[in-house]
Amino acid sequence: MSTLIELIYILSAFLFAIGLKMLSSPTTARQGNILSSLGMLSAVIVTLFNQEIIDYKWILLGLCVGSLIGILVARWVAMTAIPEMVALLNGSGGGASLLLGWAEYHQQPVAPTFTMVTILLAVLIGGCTLSGSILAWAKLRNVGLGNFKIGRALVFKGQQPLNILIILVIIVLGFIYCTESGDHYSIFLTIVCLAILAGVMVVIPIGGADMPVIISLLNSYSGLAACAAGFAIQNNILIVAGSLVGASGIILTNIMCKAMNRSLVNVLASGFGTTTTTTGTRRVEKVNPISAHDAFFILEAARSVVFVPGYGLAVAQAQHAVKELAEFLENNQCAVQYAIHPVAGRMPGHMNVLLAEADVPYEQLVEMEDINRFMPTVDVCLVIGANDVVNPAAREDDSSPIYGMPIINVDYAQTVIVMKRSMATGFAGIDNALFSKNNTRMLFGDAKNSLQALTSEFKGS
Repeated sequence: MSTLIELIYILSAFLFAIGLKMLSSPTTARQGNILSSLGMLSAVIVTLFNQEIIDYKWILLGLCVGSLIGILVARWVAMTAIPEMVALLNGSGGGASLLLGWAEYHQQPVAPTFTMVTILLAVLIGGCTLSGSILAWAKLRNVGLGNFKIGRALVFKGQQPLNILIILVIIVLGFIYCTESGDHYSIFLTIVCLAILAGVMVVIPIGGADMPVIISLLNSYSGLAACAAGFAIQNNILIVAGSLVGASGIILTNIMCKAMNRSLVNVLASGFGTTTTTTGTRRVEKVNPISAHDAFFILEAARSVVFVPGYGLAVAQAQHAVKELAEFLENNQCAVQYAIHPVAGRMPGHMNVLLAEADVPYEQLVEMEDINRFMPTVDVCLVIGANDVVNPAAREDDSSPIYGMPIINVDYAQTVIVMKRSMATGFAGIDNALFSKNNTRMLFGDAKNSLQALTSEFKGS
């Protein structure tokens, strides 16, 4: 039986790897998700045949509760809440690894050094992921009391020394736990508490602009915690699955950091991304508002239009409205594309998910580097709720906190139409010089309503 279980684990690992590879392309992502799910299902089923299982009562209860939660989440969570859901799922993975390591400690309070190290890592990374993910969820929801909103970056004097102290204490206690014999349950519990505190300390200096990075980092943490837990209980499929998640999360985090031209240390320590306006950045001068009726005439004459979606698109649930407008433009012999910035939205791939829900053709989605090459030839660039990722200050203002960050050069297009509710700043909390450019027109209002107004103009023409 053990040989059969290991063979099924190998098959599951193969499905994980193939599924992960397919997830890298929008055209095969759905099939890749199905393959990965089948791999996990087969791994779970075959694990239930393990001869060390004494009672299936709690296992079946967990399967039923977990399945019910999954069904409710899939049916009820809105697309705008997907980033928060991802944060909670990361936290669930970390919490599971924490509990598994904790349970294994009770099974083996005195174990070989390697086992004790892996238990320690599972608890440490799992606890950090659990608390950090819950705080990330709270930041994405921007919960708070009164005027204080937790979505803001929180940086205080002595923060870095405190973080270093926590790390040093964890290292010392971990060394004692792993090398000295005896009952160390009080030390173990202290490490658990410090791991949870460390997760909070990692996330509190993160503001809205950096949330895509922290989400991908916490995703990596959850995988690394699962991998450590797999070594602790000597489960091969948990090691493989955790390694894949951990590695892919680290790669994605690196991509996010490069997209902002910043290091991971800078993201974790700088407190960049507060929701209050940053001083030292040029103020927006007079802007040129435009009505939907006048914007229609500009779009009707355009031969090429590039949509640049941002978080405002998600808030307004305007993905279907933009797809409908794009169809009218295409019927008018206009070439349509969508420019996707790696950190647009509140999580990695946020804009891709929204546009996929509206059945936007995958081939029309263009990455930042590719779209920038021919942006000067674009007739109209329609910015929908994006802010920091199109801010020319990243190129022009060396005093700006986002200076050097790669952006979508929408201001190079012949005409730019920006859809925003107001002149409020984006997640980085800085003014956008794009709004006062000579070729920029501001179409104020809810993005969905504005897009539907433009579509109505096409229908009536």
